[in-house]
Amino acid sequence: MVHMIIEYFKFLTKASNQHGVHSPFIYNLVTKCFYKKTAADLWNLFLISKQQLLDTRTILKVTFFNPISKIARISNKKARLLIRLIAYFNPKNILEIGTSVGLGTAAIQIGNNNSSIITIESYPETGKIAEELFEKNDFKNIHMVIGNLNETLPKVLNNQTFDFIYFNQQQTKKEILQCFNSCLDTINNEAIWVFNDIYNTTEIQAAWLEIKKHPKVTVTVDAFFLGIIFFRKEQAKEHFKIRV
Repeated sequence: MVHMIIEYFKFLTKASNQHGVHSPFIYNLVTKCFYKKTAADLWNLFLISKQQLLDTRTILKVTFFNPISKIARISNKKARLLIRLIAYFNPKNILEIGTSVGLGTAAIQIGNNNSSIITIESYPETGKIAEELFEKNDFKNIHMVIGNLNETLPKVLNNQTFDFIYFNQQQTKKEILQCFNSCLDTINNEAIWVFNDIYNTTEIQAAWLEIKKHPKVTVTVDAFFLGIIFFRKEQAKEHFKIRV
C-alpha cells in the first residue's frame, strides 16, 4: 500500500491530460474514450453484477481463505475505463488471462455484448463463482477455460488472433513476462493489450517497464491502475502518462 501511494504521487507529477498529448491517435483516445461519460445503461448493468458478488457470502479456499466480497472489489474508476475501452475500440475477439470471480470479465462483456471472450482461470473455486455470475446475467459470449495457466494458455493461443487481451491477475514479474511473450504471436496491427494494477508491487512495475521497451510495442498509455499497449506500426514509439 505504501509503495502504491508513493508511486501515485510520482505519477501525478508526470501525468497529463489531453492538452499534453500531440499524437492524434492518443488525443482521440483520451477525449473520446478516457474522458467520455460511461453510458448509464452499461454502468447500471455493471453495478448489478458487482452487487451480486458483494452479496455473496461464500468463503473460498484458494491459497488462503478469502470472502467473495473481498475478491470482487474492483474500483469503479477502473471498471468504467474498461467498459469505455471496449465500447470505443469494439474488439471482436477478446482474451482475459485471470478471471478471478468474473467482475472484470463482466465489465468487458458489458462494454460490447457482441464480443467473443475467452477467459482463463487457474482456480476451479473462483471459476465456478464467475460462471454463476455469467449465467445469472445472461452473458452468453464468454467461454471459460479452467486449469493451470502454463497448460491452458498455449492451447488457447494456438492459431488464434485476439483484438484485445486483458492481463488481469499475474502477480510476479516472471509470470507477467511469460504471458506477454507467449501472446506475442497473436498480435495484429490493431491489437490492444491492457495490464491490470501496473503499480501494485515492485515486481509488477518492473515487468511493465520491461514490456514498454519491447521492440514490437510502439505506444503505451499509463493510466496508473491500468497500463495499455499498442502495436501500431505507423506510430512512432512513444509513452504517455494520462490522468483518468
